[in-house]
Amino acid sequence: MQNVGVRFGGIVALDDVSFDVPTGNIVGLIGPNGAGKTTLFNCLSRLYDCGSGDILFDGSSLLSVPRHRIASVGIGRTFQNLALFGTMTVLDNIMVGGHSRTHSGFFVNSLRLPAVAREEKQAYEKAQSLIQILEMEAVAQTRVADLPFGTQKRVELARALATEPKLLLLDEPASGLNHEEVGALGRRIRQIRDRLNLTVLLVEHHMTLVMSISDRVVALNFGKKIAEGTPAEVQRHPEVIEAYLGGAA
Repeated sequence: MQNVGVRFGGIVALDDVSFDVPTGNIVGLIGPNGAGKTTLFNCLSRLYDCGSGDILFDGSSLLSVPRHRIASVGIGRTFQNLALFGTMTVLDNIMVGGHSRTHSGFFVNSLRLPAVAREEKQAYEKAQSLIQILEMEAVAQTRVADLPFGTQKRVELARALATEPKLLLLDEPASGLNHEEVGALGRRIRQIRDRLNLTVLLVEHHMTLVMSISDRVVALNFGKKIAEGTPAEVQRHPEVIEAYLGGAA
């Protein structure tokens, strides 16, 4: 991310923000409410356009990539508010994510040619593998609407992973979880990063989670980057302390 700026009328949401997300790292993005974290995520996933600057992914600018192509270039995302298909099963919700990796078009699908069956089989096997990784075998055929919130969060994570991302964007994954679920989530994120060879950018208010699993942390406040470094370095940074505590460090 290079010198990214975003304005909404007279409001500066992001102001000349630059940082890197090293391959294979878990990077935590923190800041008080209104700091610009979700705006930054929306720029990365092309829901918002940047007013200035550039966003590079695998050496190429994302700014020319259409919104509907973001998953296919290797970026997967979860959202603050769950957007699952409640009447569909866990398995079917995850398979929806896998369809972003299919190539057969309308004509081939309408005729149910052999390529369609092969792609459906691959999507099914991928979904089953993710169900195993996220320990959801017992609820694979359960309607998502009938599941507790913490399990629904796992379904959304699995659906994002079904797109086979290189970069996984996690938008407040601990929101609404209890203490035990947050601990399990931290272990799960590290396991997924290691097992699937991912890079992770995480927006989260749960500081214990961020500081325990992140390799690096970036802090925003009022749209500006105020600190970047290891979790220990960022925790000690005077501007971060002031942003969270509201007084001089």
